[in-house]
Amino acid sequence: MSPQERTHATIVDVANRAGVAISSASAALNDRPGVSPSTRDRIRKVAAELGYVPSIRGRSLSTKRAFSVGFVVERDFAVLEADPFFGAFIGGIEETLEPNGYALSLQIAGSAESSLDRQVKLADARRVDGVFLSEIRIDDPRIEALRTRGLPAVGINPDAGFPFPAVRQDSAVAIHELVQEMVDLGHRRIAHVMGRESYVHTEQRLAAWRDAMSSAKLPAKTVVEGGFTYEGGVRAADRLLSRKQRPTAVFCANDLMALGFMNRAAELGLSIPDDISVAGFDGISVGEYIRPRLTSIRTDPRALGRESARVLLELIDGEAPADVEIPPATVLSRDSLGPAPR
Repeated sequence: MSPQERTHATIVDVANRAGVAISSASAALNDRPGVSPSTRDRIRKVAAELGYVPSIRGRSLSTKRAFSVGFVVERDFAVLEADPFFGAFIGGIEETLEPNGYALSLQIAGSAESSLDRQVKLADARRVDGVFLSEIRIDDPRIEALRTRGLPAVGINPDAGFPFPAVRQDSAVAIHELVQEMVDLGHRRIAHVMGRESYVHTEQRLAAWRDAMSSAKLPAKTVVEGGFTYEGGVRAADRLLSRKQRPTAVFCANDLMALGFMNRAAELGLSIPDDISVAGFDGISVGEYIRPRLTSIRTDPRALGRESARVLLELIDGEAPADVEIPPATVLSRDSLGPAPR
């Protein structure tokens, strides 16, 4: 058989060559009952000889599934390009989807309104069998929109009481350890550069920082918003470092803001960590290559993606998966954290 014939082999070709009905060929190739073991083996052998590759369209028509799941990322394009967290998360998703014959429908939304609109369109058009919900907002309208449409969904690090199955990674313990490490180094004026307001994970990190500060009997009042961007970290540095009594240590809610903060501090003539200590969150790889190396909270976006995809596929198959807790985040101690200046 020529390469062209092998490339275009259909299930009809397989059925004709094996001498069976198309329905029998379909059952054998899709692991459904209705054919004997010997017939199933013969059909599969013929399919391999013909180079038959199952058609996603054919599978979709026979099972009434799209064999695709959706992920709408609410991020500005420039920010997404600079943030490796999502690359690792998507890589984890693909680790689970690919061997299960599913595709990922990835869309980028520049605003909350666009994110909601795209989620609704994916659900109404039945272009996907389920979706991932990340960057969850307080009172997020996407939750009710998906619930009323009955589309399977999995939440990434939502708060308690989330109506869909969820995959979480605890970071509160690591944030407590980081703050305590700062305190042990003599820091008493510790600021926090928070992410975007209204995001659940912004509030989670802010609450953990405040609780850690309270445990150390320190005031938790010095907070500025940085929007999870490099530029936001630069603006936060301008605000905090212009104060008459500036902080001696800063915990940023992601590494991009920490990098912006560090570079702006250097431009202002400050040495890190001699004049001010800086720590981030996520543990992205670039933090290892800058100088000084960035202290951070190490998360595992790849495991989050891998487990989220597994839970979503179980949900699509009609199972009732429990929430998943992957191993908690850890402190990644590097050079940007040092003793408080005298």
